[in-house]
Amino acid sequence: MAKQKLTYRCSECGHTSVQWTGKCASCGQWNTLAQEIVQATKTGPTSGTLVNIEQKITKLGEGPTGPEVRYPSPDPEFNRVLGGGLVQGSLVLVGGKPGIGKSTLMLQLALNWTGKTFLYFSGEESINQVQLRAGRLPQVNQDVYFMADTSLVALETAIEQLNCDVVVVDSIQTLHWDQIESSAGSVVQIRECTNRLMQLAKAKGCAICIIGHITKDGYIAGPKVLEHMVDVVLYFDDSQLAYRFVKSTKNRFGTTSEVGIYEMTGQGLVPVANPSQIFIEEFGQGAPGVAIAPAIEGMRPMLIEVQALISPSFFGTPQRTSNGFDSKRLALLLAVLERHCGLKLGQRDVFLNITGGMKVSDPGIDLAVCAALVSSYYDLSVPKGMVFSGEVGLTGEVRPTRLFAERSTECSRLGFGKYCHSARNDKPKANIGSVPLANIAELVKSVFK
Repeated sequence: MAKQKLTYRCSECGHTSVQWTGKCASCGQWNTLAQEIVQATKTGPTSGTLVNIEQKITKLGEGPTGPEVRYPSPDPEFNRVLGGGLVQGSLVLVGGKPGIGKSTLMLQLALNWTGKTFLYFSGEESINQVQLRAGRLPQVNQDVYFMADTSLVALETAIEQLNCDVVVVDSIQTLHWDQIESSAGSVVQIRECTNRLMQLAKAKGCAICIIGHITKDGYIAGPKVLEHMVDVVLYFDDSQLAYRFVKSTKNRFGTTSEVGIYEMTGQGLVPVANPSQIFIEEFGQGAPGVAIAPAIEGMRPMLIEVQALISPSFFGTPQRTSNGFDSKRLALLLAVLERHCGLKLGQRDVFLNITGGMKVSDPGIDLAVCAALVSSYYDLSVPKGMVFSGEVGLTGEVRPTRLFAERSTECSRLGFGKYCHSARNDKPKANIGSVPLANIAELVKSVFK
C-alpha cells in the first residue's frame, strides 16, 4: 500500500507547505491553507534509467500541421470573444460572480446551436431547475442532453457514450474524483479534475466549457491552477445596468483584446450589436460638464459619455472622486489642467463619472475627460456634435491614439460632426470635421473661448 502523508495547500494560489501556517508564504492570504492527504507513489522510471524517446522528438517545422477546426456559434458576441468560435478539442473556462449569467449563457448556446450535440453536466442544479430556466429561453437544438451528478467518472462515461461535440460542466468546483480523498472544491480536486478533462478533450476532439466560481476577492477559485491549464479563459463582468461584459484574458487560438457585450433580459442574454447606443442614448441635453469620447474595448470602438462636476470645497481637503476611471489618472489630468490651462482647482471638489457603469482604461479618452472638466469649470456646454479623442501627457501635449480610423468612422456613423484629436494624427478619412489639437491649451481656446 502506498504511504500517505499530510500536506497543506493554499486555496488561493496552490502553494504547498509541510505544516499549517496562518498566512500563505506565496500569496500572503490568511487562513487559506487546507489539509490534504497525498499518496507517495512511484509511477515513473527511477533515476538513471534511460527511456526511448526517439518517437516523441520532432523537428520544428516538419511535424504534422493543419488548420484548427472551429465551431462557429449562433452568438456573434461569443464568436467575437473566442476569435471565431469554439475550437475542437479545446478547454474553455468561464468565470464570474454568482448570478451574473454564466450558466444562462452556456445553456442558451446549447439550446440555440443547431447541428451540434451538447451535454450539459450540472453538479449544482437538478433537471427540474434547468428545465424551468430553459423554458424561458428560445429552443432550436434538440440534441441537448442533461446529467445531474458530481462524479468525474460519471462525466467521462457520459462523454464516451454520447460522443458529444460540446460539453458544459457547471461547475468545476462541484466535480469530484473518488481517487482523491480531498473534498470537492479543494485545489487538488480542481487541479486533477481539470487535468483529466483536458486530456479527455484532446483525445475525444470535443470542446469542453467549464464554469468556475470566483472568490470574495474577485478571483477564480484556484486561479494559478485553472488558468494555466485551460486553453481559453473568459471572464464575466457586469455594469451598474443590465449589461454583461465577457472578456478574454487568455486565448491560445485567438486574440485577448476582444470583448462581448450582452443585455440581461427575461429571455436570457441578448447580444448588443451597437454598444455605443447604450452609453450615449441620453446625450444631447447640452448640459455643462458632459463630453463624448470614442473608447476602444478590445478592437471595437464604442462611444461613451464622460460627466464631470467641479464645485467649491467646504472642507479642508478637496474631494477627488471618479467612477469608471482611474483616480490616479484623474489626479494627473487635474495637475496638467492647472499647470497648462490656468484652472484653479486647489479648493474645488472634482467628481468624474463614466455613464452606464463602464470601466475604461483606454488612455485615448483623456482629452474627453479634460473637455468635461473644463466645461464644468467654466459652466459652458460642449458644442453639439463634437467628440474628443487623444492621450494627454504631463507636458500638456495631446498624443495620438491607436485605431484612429476606427474611432472616427464610428463617430461619423452615429452622426457626430466634429472630431477633436491630436494634431499628430492624420486627418480622418470618415465624413466628419477635423479639429486638430497640439496641446491641452488649444482645447480651451478652440472649444470654450
